[in-house]
Amino acid sequence: MILKTTPEPEATGLTAELYDDDLGSLGYVTPQTKAMAINPEVSQAFDALLGAIRAPMDLRRYELVTLAAAQGIGSTHCLLAHGAKALAVFTEDEVAAVARDYRNAGLTGAEVAMMEYAEKLSRDATAMTDADTLTLREHGFTDREIVDITVAAAARNYLSRAVLALAVDVDVPRVLSPKLQEALLSPLASRRTL
Repeated sequence: MILKTTPEPEATGLTAELYDDDLGSLGYVTPQTKAMAINPEVSQAFDALLGAIRAPMDLRRYELVTLAAAQGIGSTHCLLAHGAKALAVFTEDEVAAVARDYRNAGLTGAEVAMMEYAEKLSRDATAMTDADTLTLREHGFTDREIVDITVAAAARNYLSRAVLALAVDVDVPRVLSPKLQEALLSPLASRRTL
């Protein structure tokens, strides 16, 4: 990344708050946080938006939608970050299975449909039709849940695409084993060979 970020000892105000959040939760400040803190007001507003999006969703659903969106986008950053966050609700083996092939990872039919929806939205939102929404409804999702799934995937698109466009260095969360890292990134490797 060619942008100049604020060194940690020089961070003040809202930038320091954003850095402190990472330090408190991760023990270090991620390259993504440093890049997005160049405009700390937008970063703070996006964090508030994410909080509003996550609030009505259970963590399992939110992380599945996020992983599917990250796969659809092709975001190494978000696959690794949310692979680590998914460990709060899944075992390492379960996260690896979902990453490699969520359609055959022991998820419910509704969860698979939700992930297919989030992945399609992230690959080409212009290809979405009423049939995609109807599929979610047929799996028992309410209109509110469909909107929540949609905005969770769309929010992942915003951040992932911004980080990719800025060529932010990829952070590998310390809790990820090499085996899980490989599983999370395997869908991207297969996309590159197509």
